[in-house]
Amino acid sequence: MKITVFGAGAIGGFMGAKLALAGQDVTLIARGPHLAAMRERGLKLISEGETQVVRPRCTDDPRQVGPQDYVILSVKAHALPGIAEAVQPLLGPKTTLVPAVNGVPWWYFHEHGGPYEGTRLRTVDPGGVLWDKLPPSRVVGCIVYPATEVVEPGVIEHTYSNRFDIGEPEGSKSERAQAFSRAMIEAGLRCPVRARIRDNLWIKLWGNLSFNMVCALTMSGLESVTADPGTRAVARQMMLEAQAVAEKLGVQFPLDVDARIAGAAEVGVHKPSTLVDLERGRPMEIDPLLGAVVEMGRLVGLPTPTCDVVLSLVRLRARTAGLYAPPA
Repeated sequence: MKITVFGAGAIGGFMGAKLALAGQDVTLIARGPHLAAMRERGLKLISEGETQVVRPRCTDDPRQVGPQDYVILSVKAHALPGIAEAVQPLLGPKTTLVPAVNGVPWWYFHEHGGPYEGTRLRTVDPGGVLWDKLPPSRVVGCIVYPATEVVEPGVIEHTYSNRFDIGEPEGSKSERAQAFSRAMIEAGLRCPVRARIRDNLWIKLWGNLSFNMVCALTMSGLESVTADPGTRAVARQMMLEAQAVAEKLGVQFPLDVDARIAGAAEVGVHKPSTLVDLERGRPMEIDPLLGAVVEMGRLVGLPTPTCDVVLSLVRLRARTAGLYAPPA
């Protein structure tokens, strides 16, 4: 099985390393010092008390790779439009795309059914670039749960979870989804094929759209935001607004909002990625996590007043730091 990871940073590098260690034909596409280190010394993975080094093919030029069976897209969601053209040399007639990204994906309304079938979301796919260049028909959805970090160029540390939920947008257990699941499981990862991938997506998104934004605005960790009655209430209201939007779109939540908040509080000391990006001066992931939820609220005719306020504040916070450009 030929698998290319486009964006072999923390998550992509973790997936690529595990798949390569299991014997898959893996190519990592990266850049800068991280790429140079992987070329020179291999990719070092620190996970579960064990350190392993793997030497897959590494490049910054997809044209050197050729068509693949699977392409794992693991850049930040807001960076996807910028790589859509570069992905093209990797696409053969049957290439499957596995977007290992957070937030509402550009393919969300593909095979959704109902009145919103085929809707393109401006906040995550400005100009429809992704829909046209990376057709949703190629996509097997993926939800990322592990915590990983590039601790230095060429070195990835994995701290918890090895689960990646995947699923076809239309809900079938297709051969391409099952084949990818088998490859991941053989690599020592949990990778169930879900019949209702959007339900699982919203459970993850529920926390991202609220806690990520409130943590970034307050420059506080998750443990502080969940412990403080005021910020906890803000996050809870955002989650309730988002739940109403999701349920209008047919999503079924297997737990209630207070159980989801309790689960977040149990994580303990933790900085969500949006806060980390702000601290490190990296472009902030805002629209895929919250902007798209507000856009979907407008689509289904439901108000999202708390989400609207927080979105305005966090966009300005990011723009002031030079870390945000609005969708075109």
